[in-house]
Amino acid sequence: MDEQALQAAFSAGDDACLSAAIALYGQPLLRYCHHILCDYHEAQDAVQATFIKAWSHRAGFRGGSLQAWLFRMAYTTSIDLLRRRKRQLFAPPPQPPASDPDYIGAELRAALLSLSAEERALVFGRVMEELSFDELAERHGIGAPTLRKRYERARKKLAAALTRSGKECTQYEAE
Repeated sequence: MDEQALQAAFSAGDDACLSAAIALYGQPLLRYCHHILCDYHEAQDAVQATFIKAWSHRAGFRGGSLQAWLFRMAYTTSIDLLRRRKRQLFAPPPQPPASDPDYIGAELRAALLSLSAEERALVFGRVMEELSFDELAERHGIGAPTLRKRYERARKKLAAALTRSGKECTQYEAE
């Protein structure tokens, strides 16, 4: 089933529509949530919850871009998971997985964690997925000029964090 047919049939769809949506959008959603949450297993949970919500609320899908609708739902699900993580005051902070499925180095992971979840989502969409600001605006429900400015700020913040981690690395290497 192609993307256009899936969009048309999703709100009144059957199990084949759900399978087609998972096959088409599952991996991109997983990468997106993983870059927001910085935890692969929580990202898997977020994607699963996204598809459950989308399927149970499929009657509310009024056409348009199914991809943007699913990404918006994945974003809010990821933010909810981050909020839940903050509320667990007595739980130890989550540790990065021993094996990194995306091969992100420790310095880059630390720099990405210095960004907010919203900033990570924006940087991921712009850099990794190479989306235009108009496509990001559709996905986030925010105007393109606003996203462009937020992206510039996030990029500067990320560059500063990477510069700091680079100085720390060279300082340790000198000792």
